[in-house]
Amino acid sequence: MNISIITIGKLKEKYLKQGIDEYLKRLSAYAKIEVIELADEKAPEQLSDAEMEQVKQKEGERILAKISDDTHVIALAIEGKQRSSEELAKEIDKLATYGKSKIAYVIGGSLGLSNEVMKRSNDTLSFSKMTFPHQLMRLILLEQVYRAFRINRGEPYHK
Repeated sequence: MNISIITIGKLKEKYLKQGIDEYLKRLSAYAKIEVIELADEKAPEQLSDAEMEQVKQKEGERILAKISDDTHVIALAIEGKQRSSEELAKEIDKLATYGKSKIAYVIGGSLGLSNEVMKRSNDTLSFSKMTFPHQLMRLILLEQVYRAFRINRGEPYHK
């Protein structure tokens, strides 16, 4: 299975990089995984609604350019479907069983994802109704994908 994490913005925090590197190393036993960092659109702090849409549009174009036609896309969004770890594991297993060997999880920038990215997505995923920094979501997502593979293989993992 090939899994991509497509994300807007560069990761600067050393502690998050270390955690992400650890889960990437652990996941390498289960799948080919890559993190694709795309530039965030530079914008002033205060934006009009139209300017916010324009930023999301430009970031969305960068995201869509990295997704092939045969990729199953899962957008991370607050309004997405919430799942337990076991449900996420079943979803990943089901995708593999039915020949979806390419999965891309998409994490937008601070303003979220464009309508075009949401339309291209085959599914949505939400970890909470709370807002998290998109840099932290990379680590949380990688941990949950790792947990899903452990669950699917019947391997022990702390509860």
